[in-house]
Amino acid sequence: MRAELCAALMAHADRPEMVFLTGDLGFMALEPLRDRMGDRFINCGIGEQNMVGVAAGLAREGLEPWVYTIAPFCYARAFEQIRNDICLHGLPVRLLGNGGGYGYGVMGPTHHALEDYGVLLTLPNLTAYVPAFNEDVIAVIGSAAVSPGPSYIRLGRGERPAGAVLPAYAPWRRLTRGDGPVVVAVGPLAGAAMAALAELPVRPELWVVSELPLATVAPPRAFAESIAASRRLCVVEEHVGQGGLAQMLAVWALNAGIRVDGFRHQHARGYPSGLYGSQNFHRRESMLDPDSIRDAVLELAA
Repeated sequence: MRAELCAALMAHADRPEMVFLTGDLGFMALEPLRDRMGDRFINCGIGEQNMVGVAAGLAREGLEPWVYTIAPFCYARAFEQIRNDICLHGLPVRLLGNGGGYGYGVMGPTHHALEDYGVLLTLPNLTAYVPAFNEDVIAVIGSAAVSPGPSYIRLGRGERPAGAVLPAYAPWRRLTRGDGPVVVAVGPLAGAAMAALAELPVRPELWVVSELPLATVAPPRAFAESIAASRRLCVVEEHVGQGGLAQMLAVWALNAGIRVDGFRHQHARGYPSGLYGSQNFHRRESMLDPDSIRDAVLELAA
């Protein structure tokens, strides 16, 4: 999604208050933005904690800072600065984390972001964005640009199935209708779920979520009605179980009095074999590949 990110940011780059900070990353993708912004494009080097602190100071002075690095360097290495400098003050800093989930594959766990939005959503005032498809990026950047508080944007790889027709961007979108189990995917895994469910004998209903937390971006009435009718729910997310969407939805359903009789949570399980490989390798180990998603839905439908 880096090319789409660059194009989306270019649409805002002429505003004099916008400042872009990078942790020595973005090569072969963000050069057009660098050339457009000139001195407002700042390479802060490999110093993510300092970069976030600088961004907080810029926001305090009324500027519009965007902070870019790979996802684990963004939320994990600079967590104290995000908490103390940005979120506790409600400052509108936009954090751009590239390569969410297992996106950096063979680089191993130091480069994976498996608990990012769960960790960050423990902080006040923050909204997390997880665009599902390349086409979502421009809308996500536009929404974050006008948000009055801090934002974390988890970028991944667009996985739109060939020929798929997508509804317009929204925090919650129904991608397919059906009378079987309800499947909810977070971000890019929606593409894998669409491919997995296309040929099933049952007709599951598929939703994708791209904005969290539920406290500020509540599930729509249509989703609540689908859960109440089906009573079977499968949540798919490239994130650890703790603090993920499944736990948020469980609390939401209890508070709403919605009964769920069958439940599956397909989530990142770390490194079961102790080996490192491609993103698809890790998805298979975590039962996030299309075959595993298909099996989970069939079990719910039985």
